[in-house]
Amino acid sequence: MHKTGIVPNRGKIDWDKFAKKDSSIHDYGSYVPIKNAVKKLKKWEEGGTEILYLTSRTNPEEIQQIKNVLKKHNFPKGELLFVKGVEKYKDVIERIRPDIFIDDNCESIGGNDIKGQISQKLDIKIIIVKEFEGIDDLPDKPSKLFEVKA
Repeated sequence: MHKTGIVPNRGKIDWDKFAKKDSSIHDYGSYVPIKNAVKKLKKWEEGGTEILYLTSRTNPEEIQQIKNVLKKHNFPKGELLFVKGVEKYKDVIERIRPDIFIDDNCESIGGNDIKGQISQKLDIKIIIVKEFEGIDDLPDKPSKLFEVKA
């Protein structure tokens, strides 16, 4: 998340105004992990999970900044995926067909209905977490992720 992502009274923020005032939102190289995300991902990796990352960034420079952030903050190794050409976010998910896909509800860009967009036929467990709240509350054991209520 951007450096100023932890703010009081999140529900009362006009995100359009906030984005215009806060340049860190678009400074992808300065992004920081949410709470204990790195620690949680390392537990999953130790449990045998292959971790892939997906960014909404499409500009090569911004994608490189996200890669640098993952490395800088010692995220577990994993391929960074992104939308290419006319693809949509859901197309990437359907192409890679993960067992589990975890995403946030993208409050700052008007919400995310990824569950409604992904084909039910693909049998992908989709977990949506609130933006900026992170994954700390998710189970430490990867197998337990399948039990998380949607």
